[in-house]
Amino acid sequence: MADGTQDAQTALSRVPVEITISVGRAHPTVSELLSLKRDAVLPLDRSMSDPVELYAGDRLIARGELQAVEGDTSGRLAVRLTEVAETDGAA
Repeated sequence: MADGTQDAQTALSRVPVEITISVGRAHPTVSELLSLKRDAVLPLDRSMSDPVELYAGDRLIARGELQAVEGDTSGRLAVRLTEVAETDGAA
């Protein structure tokens, strides 16, 4: 007889999770935000060499560096992980 808990864990392990990559934040005034037009540049609070942060929901799960996808000619980006957050083991 199969263990129901193990089956549930196996099924859950195949559920896709959306990861959000944060490259920085901008802090415009409302006036500046309302005046934005196409091709406007919105400066961020980080430089190109600063690490990016990876979030699952609102939980920080890792940090990494942006890089181009190797062999991809369309210009897609990837993240090379440099630090993975500790898990607390809480359910």
